[in-house]
Amino acid sequence: MSGEPGPTCEAPPPGEIEPGSGVRIVVEYCEPCGFEATYLELASAVKEQYPGIEIESRLGGTGAFEIEINGQLVFSKLENGGFPYEKDLIEAIRRASNGEPLEKITNSRPPCVIL
Repeated sequence: MSGEPGPTCEAPPPGEIEPGSGVRIVVEYCEPCGFEATYLELASAVKEQYPGIEIESRLGGTGAFEIEINGQLVFSKLENGGFPYEKDLIEAIRRASNGEPLEKITNSRPPCVIL
């Protein structure tokens, strides 16, 4: 150990808003389906981009992986058949944090790969 302090996570200066503040995400997923890992991966990527964001998880029905931003459904695995791409969710969060209208995410990646 060099005695140097390690990296710290500092709050933004007064008057500055932490990225993602004021945006609330709710992800409802099917735990028995094994979707918790996908939720945790997505939540980690979102928190990395938007540290001030509020993310809540709820257990959902069979096959569910539904994402709401500020109370508006923006992605549904039940409708799309796959999982959202991180970049699409990050873009939806950017729009929400800027007060822009949200659009449903219709692109999805397959839930699994068959070899």
